[in-house]
Amino acid sequence: MSVVDDQDSPPEAGPPPRLLDLGLRVSGAIVVIVAGVVTGVLELLLATLRVGGQLIGVSALLAVGANIVLSWFAHAAVGRRWAVALPAVPWFALMAVAAIRTTEGDLLLAGDNWVGLAMIVAGAMTFAVMGFRQVLAPPPTLGRW
Repeated sequence: MSVVDDQDSPPEAGPPPRLLDLGLRVSGAIVVIVAGVVTGVLELLLATLRVGGQLIGVSALLAVGANIVLSWFAHAAVGRRWAVALPAVPWFALMAVAAIRTTEGDLLLAGDNWVGLAMIVAGAMTFAVMGFRQVLAPPPTLGRW
């Protein structure tokens, strides 16, 4: 005689409940939005980075790499094609605010800074290409019959 009760079968693994799925998607969207703001601030801080008195373009390279990763993660986390807009909108808003002079005369992103201009162009083009790729991607197939 066995002391342990016999188990009929292990619990079946199925799709997660709808509420859990929705919570994970919303959490992913929040992470992507915050990451878009954080990478935008980091890129703005690095736009004035100099080595030997010369501007270096590390900020533009970071904009391309970070925006590719953010776009991919947004689509993977949210599961919708329009999710590329989640990191793009706060990133664009941050760049627009950084280019406006305050009443005190402060300016985060000057027009004579070639790295800042390259960063904006490269980051915007990266979001555009990633969004375009999502629009043109074929719909996912659930299975072959």
